[in-house]
Amino acid sequence: MATDFSEGTAAPAAAIGRVRWVIVGLLFAATAINYVDRQMIGLLKPTLQTEFGWKETTYADIVFYFQLAYAVGYIVFGNIVDRIGARLGYAAAFVIWTGAHMLHAAATSVLGFAGVRALLGLGESGNFPAGLKAVTEWFPKKERALATGIFNAGSNVGAIVTPLIVPAITLAYGWRAAFVITGAASLVWLAAWLAFYRRPRQSKRVSAAELAYIESDPADPAARVAWLRLLGRRETWAFAIGKFLTDPVWWMFLFWLPDFLVKRHGLDLKTFGIPLAVVYIVSDLGSIVGGWLSSRLIHRGWTINRARKTTMLICALAVTPIFFAQYVDSLWGAVAIISLATAAHQAWSANLYTLPSDMFPRKAVASVVGIGGTAGAVGGMIFSLYIGQVLERLGTYSLIFYVAGSVYLIALAIIHLLTPRLAQAEVC
Repeated sequence: MATDFSEGTAAPAAAIGRVRWVIVGLLFAATAINYVDRQMIGLLKPTLQTEFGWKETTYADIVFYFQLAYAVGYIVFGNIVDRIGARLGYAAAFVIWTGAHMLHAAATSVLGFAGVRALLGLGESGNFPAGLKAVTEWFPKKERALATGIFNAGSNVGAIVTPLIVPAITLAYGWRAAFVITGAASLVWLAAWLAFYRRPRQSKRVSAAELAYIESDPADPAARVAWLRLLGRRETWAFAIGKFLTDPVWWMFLFWLPDFLVKRHGLDLKTFGIPLAVVYIVSDLGSIVGGWLSSRLIHRGWTINRARKTTMLICALAVTPIFFAQYVDSLWGAVAIISLATAAHQAWSANLYTLPSDMFPRKAVASVVGIGGTAGAVGGMIFSLYIGQVLERLGTYSLIFYVAGSVYLIALAIIHLLTPRLAQAEVC
């Protein structure tokens, strides 16, 4: 007799099984590694700027090329992952970005840094399409926001670890060694992923009860969804515009927050580690709470549409105090405001990332995520050039923070106009 795990029916976690949460653990670890590799250049910006004599616009250009490759790679990997699956797609992305990360040690010019950052962006673009594909394969809809929030929290752990370990390695062995050491250490994850990950029906570790729970949603259409067909759906554009407007804010924190702390509060490589770690610890909590809140509301009987958008509205409002971060003289006052904004962003992202799986069949999720990720990276490219010009001409973050505090409410309004009910997209 089949086990019924329909909406509103609870079953003890131990009876169902927990293999799917091991998968989330692997996704969490990979995302942490991804963000260590991504954030290091922002952390080392003052050091590299001094050594190579970069202007603000030069650094912005290097970030731009990372985001350009990320934009192209995101849409490519979205399609690849839908074709070959999360296991091989994630492994390929990981190999590319880890190799590129270690190649930073050989860079000696702006062109060299732009080249390795572009290769890094190409590889790192596969992280979220593959991760969200894995979540879609391993979780029913009612748990996906929580699972996404947990693995997305890996980005904050990576951002926490980076300012705590990289300065020590850099001061002891130099910035080149920091890239090589962190890259080599991450290869342990690749072996674990290839050894453990399989689709639920192919895994020998999954119990019958857990498999039934994973597959408790209605079956998806069997046919593959054409990529160009997805571009014609307003549901795709709701997700893509949300990413276009809000992803750049997170890029700004990753690549410019250390610089803000140096310029506005007089910190340096030895002293900004703790404030940055605090920001990203709070962000980590935001990611998990954001995923938990919408999942909790759904379990209490709210519709997916109401639960997701209510949570996202709370997040959008929580970002707005970032308007005042430039004007706060207290270091820890500024850290508190920035921490609230980054936590709200991560909670927002945990819900935004679930929208493709809410609205599209499993076979299309990675492709939609790829389209949205590309839009987010394009937004990041534009915002990076804007940041470089503002800092070069004005030397202040005030105009940058004004934009950051406004875009979430605009994004949510557009998402609601395009998808008022988060209904299933008609793509077949």
